[in-house]
Amino acid sequence: MAEAQQILAPLTQIPAYLQTIADYEIQAQKHLPDMVWHYLQGGAMDEQSVRNNLQQFQNIQLVPRLLNDLTQGSTEIEIFGQKFPHPIFLAPIGHQQQFHPDAEAATALAAEVLGSNMLLSTFTNTDMRHLKQENPLKWFQLYWQGDREKSLALVRLAEQQNFKAIVITVDSPHTGIRDRERRVFFQLPEGMQHPHTPAHIPLPELEAHQHPVFNGLMQIAPKWADIEFIIANTDLPVILKGVLHPLDAKKAVEIGVQGLIISNHGGRVLDTSISPLKALERIKVVVPADFPLLLDGGIRRGTDVFKALAMGASAVLIGRPAIYGLSVAGALGVAHVLKILKEEFEITMALMGTATVKEINKEYIFQDQPF
Repeated sequence: MAEAQQILAPLTQIPAYLQTIADYEIQAQKHLPDMVWHYLQGGAMDEQSVRNNLQQFQNIQLVPRLLNDLTQGSTEIEIFGQKFPHPIFLAPIGHQQQFHPDAEAATALAAEVLGSNMLLSTFTNTDMRHLKQENPLKWFQLYWQGDREKSLALVRLAEQQNFKAIVITVDSPHTGIRDRERRVFFQLPEGMQHPHTPAHIPLPELEAHQHPVFNGLMQIAPKWADIEFIIANTDLPVILKGVLHPLDAKKAVEIGVQGLIISNHGGRVLDTSISPLKALERIKVVVPADFPLLLDGGIRRGTDVFKALAMGASAVLIGRPAIYGLSVAGALGVAHVLKILKEEFEITMALMGTATVKEINKEYIFQDQPF
């Protein structure tokens, strides 16, 4: 008989051996059931996109400039007129109670303490009204609710709770084919609370002749006109998450979208989709020069943050690394993960000879293998 898996309780202090995101990844597996671990780590199909998101940074080398005066150095950035102390944001991740009992409340606390902008998922287990209202460093990520009125109701609630932007995820109108999840029979815990939406958006009733995919989830997926509807009905900036094609980026600008998150959903939806860094390079040339482009996917080091900004990103999002921290030590773990990346980025900036984020550009990198 197989031995029962021994799952470690969350730590209350950070041990000295946790020095890097890679250390946290190793430690996190010890704190999670196998089923949840595979849900977190897994991706779609053969998981090529998951691997490519990490590999995308390896083909870029840094070219430092020396002897510059850095005494006025700062990692501060500005997006939509809002200032952020550094460009490392927390990606929206749902169902965080799987990873720690305090769920998004712990993540939000860590983000506030470290000055990181948090994107709260529609599929949060923590009611957005329970997060600190006066904290301005938070955006709300909207999964389309199948119709305009339900979706707009969530936007209205986010407005009331002082969220500063609406991020509409558009790259997962249908769940990806996740072989790893299916092999471990992954399912969310029974009775898990999602205060703002069901764990799964109800499907339309199908008639016998209708296709289960194209007349099912795809029938209630958002369209361009729905994005225009949200833009017309909120004063908050609307950002699209998951755009990879330059033509979609151009159309988004045309209809009034105010920013894009370049992302392939962590490789979890469509396997072999283009890596975000490659997509960023192609999209950067078709949008206005000052148009906010955020990169999501594969950030594990402060050097990765620098490379993303050099390629044209305004900021970066971290997903799995934050959850490693949450799984290991709750809010303390998330805060430490952010601290690690923030300090690595600061030292990288200093060693690269860049005093401000605005100075970071393609002159500081060399692409060993052109995209």
